[in-house]
Formats: sequence, structure tokens, C-alpha cells
Amino acid sequence: MRLSSSAFADQAAIPEEYAFCAPDPESHVSLAPNRNPDLAWSGTPEGTASLVIICVDGDVPTKPDDVNQEGREVPADLPRTDFYHWVLVGVPPGVTGIEAGSFSDSVVARGKGEQAPFGRVGRNDYTAWFSGDPDMEGTYLGYDGPCPPWNDSIVHHYAFHVYALDLAQLPVSGDFGGAEVMAAMAGHVLDEASITGTYTLNPRLR
Repeated sequence: MRLSSSAFADQAAIPEEYAFCAPDPESHVSLAPNRNPDLAWSGTPEGTASLVIICVDGDVPTKPDDVNQEGREVPADLPRTDFYHWVLVGVPPGVTGIEAGSFSDSVVARGKGEQAPFGRVGRNDYTAWFSGDPDMEGTYLGYDGPCPPWNDSIVHHYAFHVYALDLAQLPVSGDFGGAEVMAAMAGHVLDEASITGTYTLNPRLR
């Protein structure tokens, strides 16, 4: 399979249009348009019963001590973990792409809900990130774009994946996220493709 986007090239920077946050010279960050990028794929193998779309940032700090703290920077050697930005399952096998802005076209406080042009949207990790925030707390479903710590010393990498499955219905339901989907897919992936974009809010790295 092959996966591409007109929004950014593989290993190139993701434009602010497709991010949750944009840099701000006074407050460090401001809200961005938060549109999902377009995706197009080809080469779906015979026997594909459904597709899964995942976007994951594997560069998220495992300790919050230095995150977004004035006069400090998140060290590059800090262990990192996954943060899921987009979880979409049950995409019909005949679908070969996603239009820009069709799954997200703005930042929606407390989450956008379950509406989607097709497939089933899962929980992204802004749900946990905003837990306890009185203005933003909620269940974040579908696509919400990059917003790495503004003082992180490394550029973050956002991997967009499309998986072709031999299952029409992935066995996940209710409140499911990226980890649950990855576990449920094990042994059922016929083929996959990916494209990676980068993003940073650190003025020193932009």
C-alpha cells in the first residue's frame, strides 16, 4: 500500500492549518484551525474487509516536570511515549481517501462528539490530557492535531497510518482508544502504509 497527503510530504513539517496549537510570541501558544489533513491511499490488498486510520505522536514526554514551564526546556533524552491524535476504524474497503477538514475543522472545547463521514471514531489522548481542566475537559473523538510542549527540545513526529484488515468489524466498542485498537488489530493486518509529518512550537527549533 501507499499513503500520501497534499498537506505535507513525508518527514516534512505539518502546516499550522492542521494543528491544534500554533506558536504565539506572547503566550507561547494559541489555538490553530485544527483541520484534519487530506489522505489518499492505494494498493489495498485483495480480501480487505475494512480499514483503520491512526495518527500517533511517539515523542510525548513521559514526565511532566518541565513541560510548558518558563525558563526550562524538556530534555531531549527524556523517555518518550505514544499520544494518539486520530483513531478511526470501520472505514469501508472501497474508500481510498479522506478530504481535508472532513473529520475536524476547528478546536471544539470538550470534544467534537461522534459525528464522522464514515467509520467509527475512537477516543484520542486529549481526553486524558485535558482531564481536570474546567474549560476543556471532555471526551475527544476523531482528529485533533499537534500541540507539543512549547518548550520541548525535540521536534515531534506525527505518524499517519492506514491499515487494511481482514475484519469488517474490529472488536472494539464503547470508549475505545488507540491502544485498544492496536491490540484488537493484532493478527488481522493484511497490509499497511504510513506517512510522517513533523511539528514544533519551540521558537528555537522553528
